Amino acid sequence: MLWEKPGKENTERTVELAADEALKRGIEQIVIASNSGRSALKLMEQEGLENLDITCVTHHVGFREAGQAEMESETRQKLIELGVKVYTGTHVLAGVDRSLKNDFGGLYPPEIMAYTLRMLGQGVKVCVEIGIMAVDAGLINHGENIIAVGGTGRGSDTVTILRPGHSNDVFKTKIVEILCRPQQ
Repeated sequence: MLWEKPGKENTERTVELAADEALKRGIEQIVIASNSGRSALKLMEQEGLENLDITCVTHHVGFREAGQAEMESETRQKLIELGVKVYTGTHVLAGVDRSLKNDFGGLYPPEIMAYTLRMLGQGVKVCVEIGIMAVDAGLINHGENIIAVGGTGRGSDTVTILRPGHSNDVFKTKIVEILCRPQQ
């Protein structure tokens, strides 16, 4: 399924698709990128997810402003109360390499990987990245297919079925299927 444009206007249909496909295919783990928590909360409004393992991956603290988290603590607490695991950590395809690029110029392997994945769309890159981050953190089971939900800027617009590898074995990551993404 292709959305006409990227962005948050696709969030509702995207999370509906993610929930429906997880239930239909018997995939027990969903990982969703959600910096403010709005997309994760929208996902949790879907019916039938009570027995699924849901992980929300946020931007790292300081992503937009030094020392600041983008997700309000009340939102984080609400997600936790709903049974969502909330993970805030360094982005596997950015982190220190982005600092080197910003300070010294050039591109480094994780950034090249990120740019390559963006050829399929920003949301596909996000899905791969959050899957790797969640498996590295031990929040999802290694070696199993997951539903990964990502986006372009704010909101959700991409759903993949993904089997993430650990960051130290990144090329074991497999994009099994892209269920939706923006056309552009």
